Amino acid sequence: MLKRTALFEEHKKLGGRLIDFGGWEMPVQYTGVLDEHQACRTAAGLFDVSHMGEVHVEGADAAAFLNYLLSNDVNKVAVGQGQYTLLCNDHGGLVDDLVIYRRAVDRFLVVVNASNTDKDYAHMQKVLEVFKKNHSGAKVSLSNESANYSQIALQGCKAESILQKLTSTPLAPIKTYWFAEGKVLNSIPAVLARTGYTGEDGFEIYVPWDRGTEVWRALLEAGSDVGLKPVGLGARDTLRMEMKYPLYGNELSDERNPLECGLGWVTKLDKGDFYGRSVIAAAKEKGLKHQLVGIKLTDKGIARHGYALFDQTGTTRIGEVTSGTQSPSLKFSIAIGFIDIAHAKAGTAITVDIRGTKTAAEVVPTPFYRRPY
Repeated sequence: MLKRTALFEEHKKLGGRLIDFGGWEMPVQYTGVLDEHQACRTAAGLFDVSHMGEVHVEGADAAAFLNYLLSNDVNKVAVGQGQYTLLCNDHGGLVDDLVIYRRAVDRFLVVVNASNTDKDYAHMQKVLEVFKKNHSGAKVSLSNESANYSQIALQGCKAESILQKLTSTPLAPIKTYWFAEGKVLNSIPAVLARTGYTGEDGFEIYVPWDRGTEVWRALLEAGSDVGLKPVGLGARDTLRMEMKYPLYGNELSDERNPLECGLGWVTKLDKGDFYGRSVIAAAKEKGLKHQLVGIKLTDKGIARHGYALFDQTGTTRIGEVTSGTQSPSLKFSIAIGFIDIAHAKAGTAITVDIRGTKTAAEVVPTPFYRRPY
């Protein structure tokens, strides 16, 4: 049996085409990937992301534990602020990427990827045991609260004005990667976070599981006059690719360290010890062999996950594509992939093997897309 979010019936009513996504029955599209992508880029898109996992971490030593568990510096996170960070294993690989929100000095909301929720939670419990052995009497508790949250993402240049119709909480003062706790529709408690996975301005809205349908319907109504559309997993993928945002299972894996994934900016090797740090630091000292890069195809074709990358002559294999698409915003083919470090510099000419044809491409700076506002 596939899992379903509280919004499953809403997706059916809207004509969503449903697929199996990491064990969840989720909409891949409604009106079409291109249409939904453009709606998000030019007005606003509404995403059901209730399949994501939510974990509460609480206690006097919650911050200290999270600072040991995660790669980024939790001590830099103020109450009311979020942070993008990484969960690493004992050999420096990536268990997951995630976002934490500090709701109080000793209380955090940790949001993990849908297909990884059980794995991530088990990893957190394992690391907590290690932490408690090293910190006798540490006061930290974990609880998997995923079944209690509906999460809805409202993304696009019209997102703030649409959401403001539903809440008395002032949204304009909330900076990117900050949040406020308030109410929507007068009575529904909500975490209103200025975060997202599209490259647009927007909010991720956390409400009680059984109130998700009311909020979803109200948002669609509030945005009906400005071009808001529901968006499925297909456009969510093209939107994140244009930003070179990594996806677990494509760019991120338990065997890849964060530095070769271009995530050194959230891997604070100088903050003190954290789980997996010594292996990551050793890899840095030794020198990286591969780097995750952005690729623009300069000839016709679309590079897909798993396609081989070659040097300009097409004779020496130098890497592999992890994600690729025809960019709806930019009107040319883009890809993300791991490449030998010697070929990773922007401007380097390479080729992609597309079903036996060596297709010209170039390593380019990222993100591919930058919002115009």
